[in-house]
Amino acid sequence: MSSLEYAVEFRAVSRTFRTGPEPVAALCEVSATFRRGTFTAVMGPSGSGKSTFLRCAAGLEQVDSGQVVVGGVELAKLGDKALTVLRREKIGFVFQSFNLLPSLTAAQNVALPLRLAGRRVGESEVREALAAVGLSGREGHRPSQLSGGQQQRVAIARALITRPAVLLADEPTGALDSKNGREVLRLLRAMADDTSRAVVMVTHDPAAAGYADQVVFLTDGRIVSVLEQPTVDQIAARMTSLETPTC
Repeated sequence: MSSLEYAVEFRAVSRTFRTGPEPVAALCEVSATFRRGTFTAVMGPSGSGKSTFLRCAAGLEQVDSGQVVVGGVELAKLGDKALTVLRREKIGFVFQSFNLLPSLTAAQNVALPLRLAGRRVGESEVREALAAVGLSGREGHRPSQLSGGQQQRVAIARALITRPAVLLADEPTGALDSKNGREVLRLLRAMADDTSRAVVMVTHDPAAAGYADQVVFLTDGRIVSVLEQPTVDQIAARMTSLETPTC
C-alpha cells in the first residue's frame, strides 16, 4: 500500500522527557498507521502516553527517534516554517475546550485558519463548512449565542476548512452532555467516512470509542492492544484489564 493512502504513520517512534531526576519514557518505539477514510480512538490509563501520541502526530512534540509521517511528509525533515505550514494545511485540531474566539462570529471563527494562511476566504466556502456540521443559518452567531454542542461543531468546521489529511481530536466530548456528545461523535464518524482524511481521537470514554473503526490501547508508552470494529462492552473490558494492578 502506498504511504499516500495513510494520513498518519508512526514508525518506531520514541519520546522521552527529562524534566526530573529520572527520564520518563512517554512513547517507546510506537509503530502505527492510520488510513484515510478511517476513525481511530486512542485509549489508555492516565500517564499511558495518549497526549504525547497526539502531540507527536501534530508535530507539536519532536520525537527522539523514529519517524512521524503526515500526508506522506516526514515531520522531522521540515524546518519550523514548513512545519507550521504543514500543520495549518494537513492537520485539523479539535479540543475539549472549543478554543473559539468569543469576539468573532461562527463564520469568522471557521474562516480564521484560511486568513492566517493568507488565503482568500470565500463566503460560500465558509457557509458550506458550517452546513456540513449542521449549522446553516448560524453564521452570524457568536460563541456565547451557541450551545456547547454547537460550539464544538463550529470548532470541527474550522478544523476541516483547510481540507486536512488528518483530524486530531483530544477528548472532543469531554465538556459536553451526553446528547451533544453523541451528536459530535456522529459528526466525527461522518467526517471519517470521507476517504481523503483520517480521524484520530483520544478519549477515556468507551461509549465514544465505540464510534471508531479501531481502538488503539496504550500502556506505559507502548501499544499493547488493538481492537477492530469493537463493541462498547469489549472496549470497556479491555480498559478495565489495563487499569487493574497486576501485583
